[in-house]
Amino acid sequence: MSDTTQGEGFDADHPGRPGGREREAVVVGGGLAGITAALALADAGVRVTLLEGRPRLGGLAFSFQRGDLTVDNGQHVYLRCCTAYRWFLDRVDGAGLAPLQDRLDVPVLDLAKRVGSRLGRLRRDALPVPLHLGRSLATYPHLSLAERAKVGRAALALKALDLADPALDTEDFGSWLTRHGQSARAVEALWDLVGVATLNAVAGDASLGLAAMVFKTGLLSDPGAADIGWARVPLGELHDLRARKALDSAGVRTELRTRATSISQHENGRWRVQVPGETLHADAVVLAVPQREAHDLLPEGALDAPERLLEIGTAPILNIHVVYDRKVLGKPFFAALGTPVQWVFDRTEASGLGEGQYLALSQSAAHKEIDAPVSELRERYLPELERLLPAARGAEVRDFFVTRERTATFAPTPGVGRLRPGARTKAPGLCLAGAWTATGWPATMESAVRSGVSAAGAALSALGRPRDHLFELFEEAA
Repeated sequence: MSDTTQGEGFDADHPGRPGGREREAVVVGGGLAGITAALALADAGVRVTLLEGRPRLGGLAFSFQRGDLTVDNGQHVYLRCCTAYRWFLDRVDGAGLAPLQDRLDVPVLDLAKRVGSRLGRLRRDALPVPLHLGRSLATYPHLSLAERAKVGRAALALKALDLADPALDTEDFGSWLTRHGQSARAVEALWDLVGVATLNAVAGDASLGLAAMVFKTGLLSDPGAADIGWARVPLGELHDLRARKALDSAGVRTELRTRATSISQHENGRWRVQVPGETLHADAVVLAVPQREAHDLLPEGALDAPERLLEIGTAPILNIHVVYDRKVLGKPFFAALGTPVQWVFDRTEASGLGEGQYLALSQSAAHKEIDAPVSELRERYLPELERLLPAARGAEVRDFFVTRERTATFAPTPGVGRLRPGARTKAPGLCLAGAWTATGWPATMESAVRSGVSAAGAALSALGRPRDHLFELFEEAA
C-alpha cells in the first residue's frame, strides 16, 4: 500500500504546512454533483482527484449497452429554469446535444375520454406570467370550466407562498391543494401530472415546500421557465464521455472503480482518504455520494446529528422499454391520464436503433411496481400502449425490458427539509454534495449540480481561495 501525497513543495517535517504548494482536494463520487464540484475546484486552481466506484461517471443518469441499443437507465429531462444543469451542459460541451423546446408544449392523452377528444395540451404563450399559461388553462379539456377557474386561484395562492418559510416543509401538498379547492380530478390531471414527474411523489406524499418550489420556479417565475429539454444522445455521452473529457482538460485526476473506504483528519488539519491500495492526502474533501454512504464515511463530529441522514427516505422510479418493428408514435413524448402509463418518450434516434421505434416509459413514485416481474409488467403495459397508440395494435414487439432504480431519489416527504444538511460540515474542509443535500430543490439533475457548486464554494472558503467564479455560474446559464 502506498501513502501518496499529491503536489510539490510538501514540507516533510510539517506535513500540514502549505509551504507554497498548491492546494489539493479529493472528491468522492462521480455523479453530477461530484463532477461539478471537481470542475469548479479545478477551475479555481485546486489540484483535484475524483474517485468513483463504478466503471463510469454519471451516477444515476447513465447509459448502457443492450445488443446494438444504447439505453439510458431512465428518461431524464430538465427545464429552462435549471440554470445550473444548463451550465453543466455548456461546461462539458454538450448543450447542443440536449436542446430545449422553443416553447413549453406537452401533449396529454386521456384514455377516459372518447376517441377523438382524448388529446389536450399544456403549452405557453409569449405573454408575461401568469398570462403565459392562461389560454392553455382556459382550453385544457381534461378539467371542467369550474376546475380550471379554481386551478387559477390556487396557482395565485401558490405564487404568494414564501419559500423561505420553514412551516411549508411540515405540510403535505395534497392537503394544501384540497384546502384551496382542488378536486381529485384536478390533482390527477394537472398538479400530479407535473408534480409526480418532478418530485417523484404524489401530492399527498410531498412536502408543500418542495412542491411550491417546483411550481413557483417552473411555472410562475418566468414565461419560459418550464420549457423542456432532454438529451438527443445517450446520457453516457454527456455525463460520462464528455464529462471525463472536461475533467481531463481541467487537470482532474479521475479514478474509476475506486471506492473510498475511510476518511480521517490528520492532527495538522489535512485529510486522509483511504482507497484500496493507496492513501490520498488533501486539504479538502467533498463527499458526493448517497446519504447512507455519506453517513458511513463521515468522521465522528462532522455533523451534529449524523443519524438524520439515515432518516432521509428514498423513492423508486421504474422505466419500461419497448422496441416495436415500426413507428407507432409521431410525437417526441407525451403524458397520459386514465391509465397506469405516466410519460412516454421516443428514444429511437438516441439509442441508435436502425429500424422500428423504441419507446421509454418513465414511471415515477413506482413503489407498488418496482419489484413486479417483467412478465407481469409486459402484460399490464403493452395493452395500455395499444389503447394510447392505435398504431401499436398491429406492431410486433421486438424487445421489452425494464430498468429499476429502487433508490432513484430522496423521498420528498413533509419534514425532509430539516434532515437535509448544507454543504459545510463541522470539520473544516470536509463538505457534502448530492441532490439530497439542502439545495432547496427536489432530487433532480439541477439539484445535484447546484450541490456540487455549493460544496466547491465551501471547500474553497476553507482553503482560503477565491470563489468569485462560482457566483457567475448560474448567471452564465440564465
